[in-house]
Amino acid sequence: MENQRPLILVSNDDGVIAKGISELVKFLRPLAEIVVMAPDTARSGAACALTVKEPIHYQLVRKDVGLTVYRCSGTPVDCIKLAFHTVLERKPDLVVAGINHGDNSSVNVHYSGTMGAVIEGCLKGVPAIGFSLCSHEPNADFEATGPFIRQIVQRVLEKGLPPLTCLNVNFPDAKELQGIRICEQTRGEWVNEWENFAHRGDAHYYWLTGAFENKDEANEQNDHWALDHGYVAVTPVTVDATAYGLLEEMKTWF
Repeated sequence: MENQRPLILVSNDDGVIAKGISELVKFLRPLAEIVVMAPDTARSGAACALTVKEPIHYQLVRKDVGLTVYRCSGTPVDCIKLAFHTVLERKPDLVVAGINHGDNSSVNVHYSGTMGAVIEGCLKGVPAIGFSLCSHEPNADFEATGPFIRQIVQRVLEKGLPPLTCLNVNFPDAKELQGIRICEQTRGEWVNEWENFAHRGDAHYYWLTGAFENKDEANEQNDHWALDHGYVAVTPVTVDATAYGLLEEMKTWF
């Protein structure tokens, strides 16, 4: 149908009742038909995890004109897979995840359940975008992100993305944003990651914590520099994990 509106599948890792996903849906509804399939509780840090040792289920939460919302007992990746298998009447034009409560720049892309959902959409051949705000506050203010989310989504709907490529978009926690910068992924790592908070008999208990160590501070092209200077950081991400630069050299090894 020529006048058929785009269809966007939405998910997240903070859970279906998180403020971030509600705000995302609010920003996207003028642009497309929306189907939400999101975890029933928070699954932060789930990355691309699958549920394989128990069945999962979903149920309808809400159905309005142009918006259908489901909650799912699985991970963000489960949500995308199950939505494709069950509730979507046609292939979506876009998969969007977020708005995450917390920074998913740099190496966090590998740990993020938000980006896990995005990567799954990408693997299914659908353009996909993850949106994150650098604030963990449950009642964070997402309003400044709205115009940029709509602009980025409209561009991707118009232009598409190359195969096996998705977008990781991060917003600084600010009421006024300086604009969009297309960025590299910052090189860094998490250090001092575990805190020993209890010792009972032979058992030691640890809480995951840590601090991010930026190994790329002088590089103004990376996503941390953009966020530190008030810009929206847009990082194209490839899910093809082949190290092409090493292929020819390795052929001489054997």
